[in-house]
Amino acid sequence: MATSALSLSHIDAYYGDSHVLQDVSLELGEARMLGLLGRNGAGKSTCMAVAMGLLAPRRGTVTVFGEQVAGRSPETIAACGVALVPQGRRIFKSLTVRENLVVAARERNYGKHAPWTLDTVFAMFPRLKERTSQMAAHLSGGEQQMLAIGRALMGNPRVLLMDEPSEGLAPQIVHEVMATIRKLKESGLSIVLVEQNPTLVFDVADDIVLLNTGQVAVVSTPAAVRQDAAMLRQHLGVF
Repeated sequence: MATSALSLSHIDAYYGDSHVLQDVSLELGEARMLGLLGRNGAGKSTCMAVAMGLLAPRRGTVTVFGEQVAGRSPETIAACGVALVPQGRRIFKSLTVRENLVVAARERNYGKHAPWTLDTVFAMFPRLKERTSQMAAHLSGGEQQMLAIGRALMGNPRVLLMDEPSEGLAPQIVHEVMATIRKLKESGLSIVLVEQNPTLVFDVADDIVLLNTGQVAVVSTPAAVRQDAAMLRQHLGVF
């Protein structure tokens, strides 16, 4: 049986009185990529918040490689090997590129992945190396996204959560970011990819979960979802 890198089971989550996630269950296999799709407001980012410990569920369990982490702090979950590339990047704009990376560094090696260091991050993103001493606020949108990914990698995670990494980027930069995501997948990282653009996800994901109004509507494969026009219309509003 395949190892589960991350599992959310029967999650109910609320923002105030708003019941945002309703009995949501999803599973990310080890060294696999799960594409999490849905319309705006479907609950995708909330799933990431629950997985990262930014929002405690009122019901349900979250496990990382079999270890129960629901209700723990984000720092504790990060120490279990989970890293988040947040929607909107949320880099530290008052710090330099190098400082953004160093502040997130954790020295650990899970045995299956080469450890991420400044050198390996700069090898993945040469443009960041060229801007090592530049203030992050002065980077382009694409460079800021590269920095957000690099910062997450400096934690040497075994589970990487990526929330809308293509948001607001020019098509050429989206192509570069997706090429990076493919490389990370090939390295053996277990990845959850949240995206508004289903085509990007279909091209890289192993498994697909569709959310609709806070509930899991479909668990399938990219090929099956791509070919089902009625399903795409119903849950994503695309044709």
